Amino acid sequence: QIKTILSGFIIRGYLGKWTLLIKTVTLVLVVSSGLSLGKEGPLVHVACCCGNFFSSLFSKYSKNEGKRREVLSAAAAAGVSVAFGAPIGGVLFSLEEVSYYFPLKTLWRSFFAALVAAFTLRSINPFGNSRLVLFYVEYHTPWYMAELFPFILLGVFGGLWGTLFIRCNIAWCRRRKTTRLGKYPVLEVIVITAITAIIAYPNPYTRRSTSELISELFNDCGALESSQLCDYINDPNMTRPVDDIPDRPAGPGVYTAMWQLALALVFKIVITIFTFGMKIPSGLFIPSMAVGAMAGRMVGIGVEQLAYHHHDWIIFRNWCRPGADCVTPGLYAMVGAAACLGGVTRMTVSLVVIMFELTGGLEYIVPLMAAAVTSKWVADAFGKEGIYEAHIHLNGYPFLDVKDEFTHRTLATDVMRPRRGEAPLSVLTQDSMTVEDVETLIKETDYNGFPVVVSKDSERLIGFAQRRELILAIKNARQRQDGVVSNSIVYFTEDPPELPPNSPHPLKLRRILNLSPFTVTDHTPMETVVDIFRKLGLRQCLVTRSGRLLGIITKKDVLRHMAQMANQDPESIMFN
Repeated sequence: QIKTILSGFIIRGYLGKWTLLIKTVTLVLVVSSGLSLGKEGPLVHVACCCGNFFSSLFSKYSKNEGKRREVLSAAAAAGVSVAFGAPIGGVLFSLEEVSYYFPLKTLWRSFFAALVAAFTLRSINPFGNSRLVLFYVEYHTPWYMAELFPFILLGVFGGLWGTLFIRCNIAWCRRRKTTRLGKYPVLEVIVITAITAIIAYPNPYTRRSTSELISELFNDCGALESSQLCDYINDPNMTRPVDDIPDRPAGPGVYTAMWQLALALVFKIVITIFTFGMKIPSGLFIPSMAVGAMAGRMVGIGVEQLAYHHHDWIIFRNWCRPGADCVTPGLYAMVGAAACLGGVTRMTVSLVVIMFELTGGLEYIVPLMAAAVTSKWVADAFGKEGIYEAHIHLNGYPFLDVKDEFTHRTLATDVMRPRRGEAPLSVLTQDSMTVEDVETLIKETDYNGFPVVVSKDSERLIGFAQRRELILAIKNARQRQDGVVSNSIVYFTEDPPELPPNSPHPLKLRRILNLSPFTVTDHTPMETVVDIFRKLGLRQCLVTRSGRLLGIITKKDVLRHMAQMANQDPESIMFN
C-alpha cells in the first residue's frame, strides 16, 4: 500500500491518525503473541502515518503532493532504521523497494531522518545491550573461497523458498478474497493462533520468540555456550585460547538439535504462508530470516562435520588442518537468512547492507552478496514479481512498476478515452453551466475530476477541476454566499460573464481550477506517456490537438493497455 501511495494513488484513511493509533497498539500485541510474523513492514506503515500527520501541519507539504511523497519516502527509511537499527539499510530500502521517484535531495533527507531515528533508538536502548544492532555477531575465523559453493547453494534454496512462498501465499489470499473464508477474519486469526501455539510449543526452537531463535542460530559456539547447538565432544587435551575453539565432532545434543531444527523449518515454512496476509499487522522480514537461518545453520553444521572427518579431501586440504577452527556454522545461518529474505522480497543492495548492519559482520559482505544475487536470479527465473508486487496485483491497485519496460510503438490516441462509438467526454464549460448542471454531472458520473473548456463547440482546454474540490466549493457557497442558488451560473474566468439584470448571483470557482493540467498531444508515443506517468506519479493526463481537448488517459487506461500489449486480457486487471 505504501508503494502504491508513493506512486500517486490515494488510499483514503490509510495514513490517518486512527490507523496510526490502532496499528501501534495492535503491533505490540501481535508481535508478542508469538505468531510467525515480523514487525518491520508495520513499522514502515507506522512511520509513514507519522510522516503524513506531520506534513498535514505545514501547508508547504499538505498542499503539494510531490513534497508530501518525499516526506513519506524519508519516513519509510526511518521505519526500517528503527525496526532493525540499520539507518543506511533503511535509506537504501526506501530507494530500492518503496519509493517511486527518489531525487538526490530526498536521499539526504531520508538519510537525516534515518539518522535521527537510529539516534533516538540508541538513546532508549530497547534491547538492553547498549548496541543498536539486533543480532550482534563476532566470528573468529575468516571465510574461505571453497565455502562459496555452499553459500551459493543457500542462495538457490532462498530463491526456491521465495517462489514457493509467493505462489502459495497469493493462492491462499486469493481464496480468502473469493470465498466465504474472507467473511470471518477474527475466526481465521483465532484458528491460526491456536494451531501455531499447539504445534510450536513442543519444539524448543519454535517455542521461543523468532528474534531469539535467529540470534541463537547466528551465534558462534564459545567455550561458555550452553545451547544444544554447541553440544560438541571436547578433546580433554585441548589447551587452546577460549575464543578459538577448533572444530570438534558433534555430540548427541547437536544431532537432537538438527532434527528439531528440521521440524521447525518445515513448520515455519507452512505456517508463515497462512499467517502473512491475515487481518493483523504482519511483517515478513523476521519469519523469512528465521527460515533461512535454520536451513543455513543445518548446512553449516554439515560442512563443519565434513571438514572435521574428511580434512584430507582436496577441497579441505589447503585451508583446514586438523585441530583448526575452519567452519563457522553461524555464518551459514546469516547467509541463509539473507538468501531467503532476498528470494521473497527480491531486494539486493539494501538487503546486504541491512544484513551487515544488523549483525555487525562487515567482513562477510561477499558471501552475503553471492547469496542475495543467486536467490534473486533463481526466484526471477520462476517469476519477476516479489511478494509486494504480487500483493499489489492481487488487491488490484493501479501501480506502474518502474522496473518494467514498455517497448511498443503505440500512440496516445490509441489509448485515450473516449474511443470511437463511446459517449463524449464529460466536461465543464468556463461560463455557461449552472450550479444544478454541475451537481447533476457530479451525481451521474464517478470521475475524480473534469476538464474545463471554453464551450462545448470550441472545446479549447482551459484547465482541470477536481471532483472533491467542486463538491466542497458548491457546498460552502450555498452555506455562506447570499444569492447562490441552483440556477446560478458557475464561471471559471477572471471576470464574471454578462448576465440579465434579474439573474441570481453567479459562483466564481477560478481558485479551484488547475490552470496547468498535464497534457500530451494525440501523436505522443505511449512509451513517453508511460514514462511521464511513472516519473511524475500522475493519475490522469489530458490529450489535446492544437489546444483542443480530444480525450483523457488515466493510469488505469495505461495499465490496461500494457496488459493488452503483453497479450493478457485487459479486463482481467481488477481495480479496487
